Amino acid sequence: MAGDALFLGWGPVARGRELKALDVFQETLTYYGSLQQDGRIDGFEPVLLAPHGGELAGFVLLRGSRASLDEVRSSDEFQRLVGRAAAVADGVGVVDAYTGDALAEQMATFRSVSEELAG
Repeated sequence: MAGDALFLGWGPVARGRELKALDVFQETLTYYGSLQQDGRIDGFEPVLLAPHGGELAGFVLLRGSRASLDEVRSSDEFQRLVGRAAAVADGVGVVDAYTGDALAEQMATFRSVSEELAG
């Protein structure tokens, strides 16, 4: 379904691990680029947030079909890179995300459940 995504977020870099964090970030972007080139994902968008006092420092949104994203998420290489990221940054997490048609479907499900429980 158009609009399925994975949200990969991270918090502040662990002090003293800044250079390693840059290496892991570049390694991860290279991997996502290869996934896109191989057609395993539709695309990805890395985002770095300006310092704001919160716990989220940045994220990457991977786009693709749910089946393809599930396959990527369960792969050894993806798990290895998430582990490396967690070793150099706090608050690393991976969450299913929805945009476009997938967002509309999720909102329709929420409406239906809400209506069921309202009565």
